[in-house]
Amino acid sequence: MRAIRRFSVRPVLPEQLTGLGTLVNNLRWAWHPETQDVFEAVDPQLWRSTGGDPVKLLGEVPAARLDELANDQAFLRRLELAVADLNGYVSDDRWFQTDAGSPVSSVAYFSPEFGITHVLPQYSGGLGILAGDHLKAASDLAVPLIGVGLLYRHGYFAQSLNREGWQQERYPLVDPDGLPISLLRDGAESNAEPATVTLTLPGNRQLHAQIWVAQVGRVPLLMLDSDMEGNEPAEREVTDRLYGGSTEHRLLQELLLGVGGVRAVREYCRITGHPAPEVFHTNEGHAGFLGIERIRELATGQDLDFDTALEVARGGTVFTTHTPVPAGIDRFPVELIQQHFSPDAFGEGVPVDRILELGAEDFEGGDPGVFNMAIMGLRLAQRANGVSKLHGVVSRGMFSGLWPSFDATDVPITSITNGVHAPTWVAREINDLTLAATDTDAASFDGDGIFAGLDKTTDAQIWETKRILRQRFIDDTRTRVRQSWLNRGASEAELGWVDSILDPDVLTMGFARRVPSYKRLTLMLRDPARLKALLLHPQRPVQIVIAGKAHPHDEGGKKLIQEMVRFADDPEIRHRIVFVPDYDIALAQPMYPGCDVWLNNPLRPYEACGTSGMKAALNGALNLSIRDGWWDEWYDDEFGWAIPSAEGIEDTDRRDDLEAHALYDLIEKQVAPRFYDGDVPGRWIEMLRHTIKELGPKVLATRMVRDYVERLYVPAAQSSRSLNSTYDGARELAAWKKKVRAAWSQIRVDHVELQGLGDIPQLGTNVGIRTFAALGDLRPDDIDVEVLHGRVDSNDEITDPVRASLSLAETYEGNRHRYEGELKLDRTGPFGYTVRVVPKHAGLASPAELGLAAGPSDPEDPSTPDLPAGSEF
Repeated sequence: MRAIRRFSVRPVLPEQLTGLGTLVNNLRWAWHPETQDVFEAVDPQLWRSTGGDPVKLLGEVPAARLDELANDQAFLRRLELAVADLNGYVSDDRWFQTDAGSPVSSVAYFSPEFGITHVLPQYSGGLGILAGDHLKAASDLAVPLIGVGLLYRHGYFAQSLNREGWQQERYPLVDPDGLPISLLRDGAESNAEPATVTLTLPGNRQLHAQIWVAQVGRVPLLMLDSDMEGNEPAEREVTDRLYGGSTEHRLLQELLLGVGGVRAVREYCRITGHPAPEVFHTNEGHAGFLGIERIRELATGQDLDFDTALEVARGGTVFTTHTPVPAGIDRFPVELIQQHFSPDAFGEGVPVDRILELGAEDFEGGDPGVFNMAIMGLRLAQRANGVSKLHGVVSRGMFSGLWPSFDATDVPITSITNGVHAPTWVAREINDLTLAATDTDAASFDGDGIFAGLDKTTDAQIWETKRILRQRFIDDTRTRVRQSWLNRGASEAELGWVDSILDPDVLTMGFARRVPSYKRLTLMLRDPARLKALLLHPQRPVQIVIAGKAHPHDEGGKKLIQEMVRFADDPEIRHRIVFVPDYDIALAQPMYPGCDVWLNNPLRPYEACGTSGMKAALNGALNLSIRDGWWDEWYDDEFGWAIPSAEGIEDTDRRDDLEAHALYDLIEKQVAPRFYDGDVPGRWIEMLRHTIKELGPKVLATRMVRDYVERLYVPAAQSSRSLNSTYDGARELAAWKKKVRAAWSQIRVDHVELQGLGDIPQLGTNVGIRTFAALGDLRPDDIDVEVLHGRVDSNDEITDPVRASLSLAETYEGNRHRYEGELKLDRTGPFGYTVRVVPKHAGLASPAELGLAAGPSDPEDPSTPDLPAGSEF
């Protein structure tokens, strides 16, 4: 008989053990080994069999064992200390209060997925893991963050393989009652009504969602759940699966995340007294509708016009883009947006045509029939960033159509390189090595000095530690491979070979990530015979463990997995190369420490950041990677090896061949010889030390979150305050922008000239520059006249221009003005300059914000025959 409903029954803990409930209900246990030790002490065997899930542990531990623990004074003392430590962690002042000075009251951080722990399966890959690490690092630094996401009843899929090696997907039911989360209730009583949010949909339908709260250290994570009574069957299914369903289904998820998420934050702050957010941070475009909801709040609640409300919302919004390719951006048919934001559905106060403008691809090459979520995110946020320096360059080029009057270097998208939460990902044994003889809190992993203890350990200690971690990873892999083959239809009798796969004394390489085509899972298979020779080398063998999921609709990705699995199934080499299905946090945590080398070979420049190599590096693994994402930024030959990129070769097969053979050469001639150089390879360990000590502090998520606070959150909070105080500033800014846009066609740069250049320009010379500009209906206070100068390329493009503002020297009739300044010839070789006029206002975060710039007229234009637009010498 099939149950019509299921739920989990939690145990009633003896009064002496209520502290266990306190520990379970704060996900800090997911990255705090001492708390995990307390759970393990409850029942070691059960802790292991439940996969380290404390909710399952307490649900299955016998009542007699709980009674025994309630009278175990040693255990009770240990429990008391763990609870006291947690209380101190969530209440004591940390970096944000002591060093940063609490510059922001609160930040709301929106993401479609969060990877906190394998026990809470609400993530698919890097975006979710990054979001989870962001919350954890914010907690460690005591940054007042509120996370906002969705609770998917089936999460992302669980992966298995069939006999032919084809990826199979299944969607296990996620029971909220069996998770370390709780419903937000409108009152302190346990029977108080759950707090809900409601969205009106086309056709007078209602979408209701309840709010689950996961406590991530100091940070609450709000997750909206539509599977509740009061919704019709279709609406109950809105939060069924992560990244699943039809186009309209995805739109409903993103409406609930953005619009419903803002309403959930308001409810949470009302009920708990948490400070209302000054800053709203949207992690990718999926949550972009939060900006529309904030405009609606201001338009209906404060009676602001759309333009004024837009400025208020923009001032406090940060947008992070993670994709390096347009195909990775969500785009919806315009008709769907019109339906869901019509006055009947979304209400009055926000004209649907203005909403459509925000997501319109109204630039060269854009599609007028779609609504682009990333474009909307950029237009609704005054500050935006990519997730590595190279990705910032890629993003500025990819979105340059929004700022057609500016070069890509001027596009107002900065970059903050991702980081990883070391307490989550670093093996306890590595932690003990790096923190030896220091007083640093292991939970913080913050600051350059924490790695100094590594110098106090011997090479032999480090080498033995890595072997222990390699063996642990191999044991875990053998268990997973055996189960995978059983799922594929094998019998126990034919799986004796699994006990001998991999070897703890063999150079171990890891490759694990999502499986889109650009990450090139099968690049290593370009020359199968050469790869086999590396795997089976008699003196310097290599073993490779591979994992990764293809999106359920990505047939090409599934074919890549199948190709890899079939290669690894070969009895000749299956002890040296394995594919492990169902890549998730539980698989990753032993994998990073157990590898000696982390392999990454994407098509440059399509890897936005790629944090798996960071996690491996913190565990003493060396990177072997194409210089893409973060590795391009921080590569050092003491941290590993750079695979030469054949970027620019249009023949993809030839490019893959070249890069694959470069990979083989590196493994054969550099990586393997160094690893096998003696019983304790001193040069290898020297690189390992250097990686942990020098690269380690750079890749920490605490560094990343500090960068967000200082470079984006604080300026956004300041803008938010200035525009929210009386709204007069926002009204003035909106009116000023309208005036500038209307008058900009009248702006002219009539004449540019240099003074004192001489016949032979010499390095170090100061040259006077002056220009005449007509401003039409604008005032000098409305604009800035800039000179841009620097080295020029063969196309007369100024590379890495230096900018300086010219000063107003004289005013003439007709609103014409002369501007003057000085230009220093600070470099030899081809040197060029030009002049431009840009809008200027204290409320702008960037001169490019309006996308308006005016330069000199074309040199061929007879109206300005006396001097070229700019000059080169």
